[in-house]
Amino acid sequence: MTVGFAALLFATAAFAQAPMPTAKTQLVPFDITPFPYRGPVPDKGVTFLDVVNGERRGHTSLRGGVYWEDPTYSDKRVLLSIPRGFDLRRPAVIVVYFHGNLAMLNRDVRNRQQVPRQVEQSGLNAVLVAPQFAVDALDSSSGRFWEPGVFAKFLDEAAERLTRLHGDPRARTAFAEAPVVIVGYSGGYNPAAFALAVGGANHRLRGVVLLDGLFAEIDKFADWLAKRPEAFFFSAYGKAARAEHAELQRMLTERGVGAQTTLPARLTPGTVALLAVGDEVRHNDFVTQAWVGDPLKAVLARIPGFARTGSPAKSSKKQ
Repeated sequence: MTVGFAALLFATAAFAQAPMPTAKTQLVPFDITPFPYRGPVPDKGVTFLDVVNGERRGHTSLRGGVYWEDPTYSDKRVLLSIPRGFDLRRPAVIVVYFHGNLAMLNRDVRNRQQVPRQVEQSGLNAVLVAPQFAVDALDSSSGRFWEPGVFAKFLDEAAERLTRLHGDPRARTAFAEAPVVIVGYSGGYNPAAFALAVGGANHRLRGVVLLDGLFAEIDKFADWLAKRPEAFFFSAYGKAARAEHAELQRMLTERGVGAQTTLPARLTPGTVALLAVGDEVRHNDFVTQAWVGDPLKAVLARIPGFARTGSPAKSSKKQ
């Protein structure tokens, strides 16, 4: 091998591992997704698609009435985003975002809630994975994420899809081994709870963030925390979820788990924090305006050990 050719190979390898020069965000069809789903609703004794009209099948939602499978429970796309500056040479984390009710990935998660931007501006060396649940519906159902082990399989597929989006095959190992932070907004509490209870990926969890997102399945969060996981738990809430957080606090006390009521400077493993925000904060705006502007960005910036190369983007908003 000539010296010139060896230098070229070295330069090519170094370029391939350099930080991402631009952000990459795509909607990608997955094989393993929350929907379609034709199994039972856990603990209800009923089939999820409980309405049949000829060849059409639908699900009865307590708040939204009947939603039909084709428009509401058939979208297999996942929003993937790799921020500008993401660096394979540094420790990385995967942020898995579970959206709430009446949501669509492009319209709401990307454009309205600005989740990819908040992940990038947090300064975290992180990538975003956001599956579509019920499309634009008043429904918090988890679909296949109710099934044991499916969340872990979803993460395995996410590693493959993120590697393709990144463009460097060596990224596969980083994405397959990266710790995971689950973020659940509003109705995203349901898949978050079942990911903890039956998802099969607790060994990879670095933390759980709930943004006005604790409305049921409280025991699943309390039971997970009682096991003293090597992960943090942070939940910020307004008046809509105040009673549920009081119940969670009671359950944690019974289980001997302490919780603080402020946002810690660092979200380290073992931290449990429940933050009440003012009654004036609107539930529908909680991901972009809560106790601060861009609350998701503010929370992610407090996770130590995963900083990207360089400093986090500066903001005039108080963090």
